[in-house]
Amino acid sequence: MHKHVFLAALLLAPPLSARAGDTVALTFDDLPGLTLHNSQPYVNDANARLLDGLKRHGFPAIGFVNEGKIADMDRTQQTALLEDWVAAGFDLGNHTYSHESPNKLSARAYTADILKGERVIRPLLESHGKTLTWFRYPYLETGPTKKKKTDIEAWLKDHNYRIAPVTMENSDWMFSEPYDDAVTRKNARRVAKIRAEYLAYTDRTLTLYQKAGRALFGRDMAYVMLLHDTRLNADCIDDLADILKRHDLGVVTLEQAMADPAYQTPDTYVGKDGLEWLERWSRGLNKDLPWDDFKDPPKDIQTAYTRLDTDR
Repeated sequence: MHKHVFLAALLLAPPLSARAGDTVALTFDDLPGLTLHNSQPYVNDANARLLDGLKRHGFPAIGFVNEGKIADMDRTQQTALLEDWVAAGFDLGNHTYSHESPNKLSARAYTADILKGERVIRPLLESHGKTLTWFRYPYLETGPTKKKKTDIEAWLKDHNYRIAPVTMENSDWMFSEPYDDAVTRKNARRVAKIRAEYLAYTDRTLTLYQKAGRALFGRDMAYVMLLHDTRLNADCIDDLADILKRHDLGVVTLEQAMADPAYQTPDTYVGKDGLEWLERWSRGLNKDLPWDDFKDPPKDIQTAYTRLDTDR
């Protein structure tokens, strides 16, 4: 997600029967891998490191797949990476085929892209006794008009999809390309600097989201955290685990997090922006919170990302 908005809304709800507070679901977008360079060995290594780290810490997770990425490199190996996720006990969701936006496509074309994005993962999940259930909007853009948004939501419901919202994020996508560049250039000093900046930024943003959740509900909520399938997150998984521990955030499945009554709050937002669900709820309920401590990612990261993204 390319937006950095940290607003929220008030919802009065009874406590969950299961553990509701101090929890987070880890969701990873852009499988089989988000990378600056189309190098199959690099993507294979990043996935192996990430899966090993998740298993080592006993973290459940779900990966959201853009099946169009399968054709970006070796199709057999790219598909095998998705098999690795499921074989390791993790879930997969649909992130459309082409990672396109409903701001650019008609509702019919957009839902066709969703359907195209399940040709591999649906039978793969079924072969492991699982059902394709979850959908994540690319860029968190859900439709610029009420009709388009409603039409897409109706299609998703008819096809037994559940929308995976986002209530916590750390702009990891902005750090990942500079990190890939530093790794491939074997610039150890730059690698260490980006990791330190990324982890510090993550620590700070988690504090902000938890502050919001507590103000909204008078309790801790179950968050859904947006991350990406990157070498950066693979290399930082132990540090990320430490940060979650410091914030008293236990890792749960997406299904468990969605049991929090917060996610029953109607999403009434219509527009072109890709907003986190906290802001969507905030706008619908005409509530907001101060975010005086919010800061964008470090300037050197923003500059490096813009340079690398322009160069491609």
